[in-house]
Amino acid sequence: MTDHHPARSRRTAERKGDVRERAILDTCEALLADKGYDAMTVGDIAQGAGITRGALYFYFGSKQEVVTALVARTVEHLWERSRVTAETEEPRRAVAAAMRRTVELWNEHGPVMRTAIDLSLTVPEIGELWSHTADLFIAAITAVLERAGVPGGTEPEQASAMAHVLCWMIERTFYHASQDSRENLQKAASTCAHIWLISASLTT
Repeated sequence: MTDHHPARSRRTAERKGDVRERAILDTCEALLADKGYDAMTVGDIAQGAGITRGALYFYFGSKQEVVTALVARTVEHLWERSRVTAETEEPRRAVAAAMRRTVELWNEHGPVMRTAIDLSLTVPEIGELWSHTADLFIAAITAVLERAGVPGGTEPEQASAMAHVLCWMIERTFYHASQDSRENLQKAASTCAHIWLISASLTT
């Protein structure tokens, strides 16, 4: 019977650790929205999570590590919810669904996503996460364009090249619009969707 107690204790400790780590990341996200990355401190995060600075360092070695983990959690949600769900989905519906899910993610996690963009050039781990996210979006946009009849390929008038431009246009547009209001973000999303449909010759 005593053989079972250590395993049970380890499982309990793991669950406790998961709860604390989630509290740290949730606090970090709230502080990004309230203070921004530069003004936020490790002490702020620890206090908000209800732990000491020393306890926080058990999980993360620095503020940057906390933010990197938060970005990883956020882009995982983005990968799950913002990709086109069916390869055979009709292109117009695919564009509408992709943009709707992307708006939802930016409304929920805008400060994190803006921070990821800001840090992507200076923090390699965040840069890799964001680059991989862009690659997934580009692949999804490419697939929609090809299903709409745009020729595959990397020449300027072909699907892959157009998808690259559309992806980065959407990223930059959402970055700025998300700082204003949800209404402006929705308007920006509608404009991005319209440009995507024009690119695919789907506006008639």
